Amino acid sequence: GKCRFYNRSMSVFALGLTHTTAPIDLRGRFAFSPEQLAGTLHALRARLQRISEVAIVSTCNRTELYVGGDASLVAPTVDWLAGVGGVESQTLRHHSSVLAGCSAARHAFRVASGLDSMVLGEPQILGQLKQAVREADIAGTLGTTLQQMFQRSFAVAKEVRSSTDIGSHSISMAA
Repeated sequence: GKCRFYNRSMSVFALGLTHTTAPIDLRGRFAFSPEQLAGTLHALRARLQRISEVAIVSTCNRTELYVGGDASLVAPTVDWLAGVGGVESQTLRHHSSVLAGCSAARHAFRVASGLDSMVLGEPQILGQLKQAVREADIAGTLGTTLQQMFQRSFAVAKEVRSSTDIGSHSISMAA
């Protein structure tokens, strides 16, 4: 079918604030430095015991949580993240997006390929995504579900870069 890369037995969702959904001052409340990631990943898992897998991608334009778990975990994850950022859950809901299953995996592919970036095809995001996966792996929050999804997204990104002109011309925001 349409979703060969996605194993039906695994549940995944992506909760994200990006340049398209949230103003910069709100995004700033959810920006995590690489040094903060492990502690944040552990805090989420401690708060929601039913979450075994989680990775956080945090850049100047996006904060996204990729969670291995079913849709019943979305609301408590939003509530937890809102608390971390010191905003009302409703505010966070209004300025974030939630994608589940196939859509979450497809989104990860778009992010890795630079298709979801402010500057189309910018190459930095792939490195940032790989760093997020490394951090989750080191923190022990990266399980086989997320590992497979991200490995597939890296392969897709490589394919997109080699078979299209995306990323071949360095374009700055000013340009």
